[in-house]
Amino acid sequence: MPKMRLFIDTHDKRNKSFPGELSRQQFVAFFAAYEEACQAEGVVLVRTHVGYGDGRAFCLTMAATAEAVRRAHERVGLPFDDIIEVESAGPADTFFQMARQSA
Repeated sequence: MPKMRLFIDTHDKRNKSFPGELSRQQFVAFFAAYEEACQAEGVVLVRTHVGYGDGRAFCLTMAATAEAVRRAHERVGLPFDDIIEVESAGPADTFFQMARQSA
């Protein structure tokens, strides 16, 4: 199994990468298709944050490559602004590790 990395992809209605108007019910229906696309591309959908009023979304996924995340988006015709590789930086991920290393 290839090493999985974390990615955040962004969507913004100002850039036409998020629908102008999207209800929660419409999002739920679309999300099911996106989950299937992710599974087909070996992408694990970790969490999605949606600002319905602002027309923005941020999706956290795990995948071997950004290309796999891009293909999942293409399968459902979902444009994106960016796909960015990230590292988790919560206390357990970064700060506690740093404290252990300096001890």
